[in-house]
Amino acid sequence: MACSDTTCKNTPNYQLCVSILSKDPQSTTGDIRILGLILVDAIKSKAEETVNLINELKKTNPELMSQLNHCSVLYYAVLEADIPEAIEALTKGGPKFAENGVADAVVEAQECEMGFNGSNSPLSGANKSVREISNVAREVIRMLL
Repeated sequence: MACSDTTCKNTPNYQLCVSILSKDPQSTTGDIRILGLILVDAIKSKAEETVNLINELKKTNPELMSQLNHCSVLYYAVLEADIPEAIEALTKGGPKFAENGVADAVVEAQECEMGFNGSNSPLSGANKSVREISNVAREVIRMLL
């Protein structure tokens, strides 16, 4: 874990970085590209959880249907465009495109949150998690540039 520990010190959220990477035995290789892939996978998992939450909220909060539908579209973009772009770029050696993909995930999560117009968003925690994991991944990926 020593190499990924050093890597995590250069991210905006050391604790989050270490907690994600320490769960994956591949992180011990110290390969920054692999660390980036592990973090991108964590973004994917959190985005999938968020989509599930959105679908549950649609059943119980019909008054929020417009905002929830907007967030569904945004998270669809994360899962169908941003994450695959980042994975492909890291796999094929194009870290700039990987950085763009995870940066877009931050934007999508922020836009989802803003769709609630400052009111109490039931997705605040999930959106924050996606942003934080994405920002950590972005800093790790930048180490490849």
